[in-house]
Amino acid sequence: MKDLNGKNFIIGFQQMFVMFGATVLVPLLTGLDVGVTLFCAGIGTLLFHIITKFKVPVFLGSSFAFIPGIIAVSTAKGGSLPEALGGIAIAGLVYLVVAIIFRFIDVRTLHKIFPPHVTGPMIILIGLILAPVAINNANGTNAAAIVEQIGTNGCWGIAVFTFAVAVFVRIFFSSIRKKFLSMLPVLIALIAGYLLSILLGIVDFTTMNEASWIGLPKFSLPVFSTRAISIIVPISIVTIVEHFGDILAIGNVVGKDFFKAPGIHRTLMGDGLATSLSAMIGGPANTTYSENTGAVALTGNYNPVTMRIAAVCAIFISFVPKFTSIISTIPGPVIGGISILLFGMISSIGIKNMVDNKVDLTNPKILMTSAAMLVLGLGGAKFTLGNIELEGLGLAAIVGVLLNVILNFKDIRAKDKG
Repeated sequence: MKDLNGKNFIIGFQQMFVMFGATVLVPLLTGLDVGVTLFCAGIGTLLFHIITKFKVPVFLGSSFAFIPGIIAVSTAKGGSLPEALGGIAIAGLVYLVVAIIFRFIDVRTLHKIFPPHVTGPMIILIGLILAPVAINNANGTNAAAIVEQIGTNGCWGIAVFTFAVAVFVRIFFSSIRKKFLSMLPVLIALIAGYLLSILLGIVDFTTMNEASWIGLPKFSLPVFSTRAISIIVPISIVTIVEHFGDILAIGNVVGKDFFKAPGIHRTLMGDGLATSLSAMIGGPANTTYSENTGAVALTGNYNPVTMRIAAVCAIFISFVPKFTSIISTIPGPVIGGISILLFGMISSIGIKNMVDNKVDLTNPKILMTSAAMLVLGLGGAKFTLGNIELEGLGLAAIVGVLLNVILNFKDIRAKDKG
């Protein structure tokens, strides 16, 4: 109970802000209920922590990877959102099958499959793939009304101000006695950027004024169909690969091997069960959130209890539409300014991973593997086989693992014999 103190509560509240924007975007794009989505994110996170023995500082938010599948099923002739939910529920169970398989694979074998010259680029890509999202928010690409009011330069001004506040808080307060404040750069920067936006008159309070104080999320049940399952389940292959990258990233941040304890099979199981549970009550697929990994790296607070506090906060606000709408009024440039820092932190962790493990890039096998991953992950390459569509991190990770095994097959076997 000593972890449930005021400091950890404030940091947990900050983590809830970090995940909010991306999490609610999924229901806004697909037609799912925002309240249900937040409720499922909170419940899913708590379930994940129970399964992983409360060891991994992870928050589960809405998965973007399933958006095309949800839209394809729900907009098709005779299709519906409940059918898409049915597909997601089954996709979550695929995680369990994979988790059972990995339960019987030795952790040393896993590290040979995922060596630093593969995991480093994976972590780097997580941040860089998200970089355009940060820039689009910062320059107001998705906020025409704001751009019309203050222009693109004005948007960048807000973004830079928010970024600067976060940097100042993290560095300045780390050097004085008020070190706790140095753990709140995201929250303080968001508040500062929001206040500046209000002064500039670009915050639209219409949605907040119309929202009620108390409201029950619109829970719903899934419908199972072969067509929806065939479209959505293959997506889980990609998200499982991304899961490996996220767990490796958070492990590198906190300096722990989560592949070993609690085990990648437990993290996969937690993610999968949370996804299936979410779909069974009307929510989107859940996934480990890269934004929160960046926040953990930025704040330096590695206590998993803060994620559970964030989960409880998400559950609470799912029943308070007024509060939900207040958060949704935070302008894009403010989110963009802090996202530049968060996503950059993730990529920097990947570089640190390679440096700490003394990856030898003069070795042509290692160099070619890492090079191929970075280009395929960032270049927009796409591989389609039936309903399976590989691109970005998923494609890069699979190519990296295969290249590593092929190019270093003799070395891997030699190590096994030794």
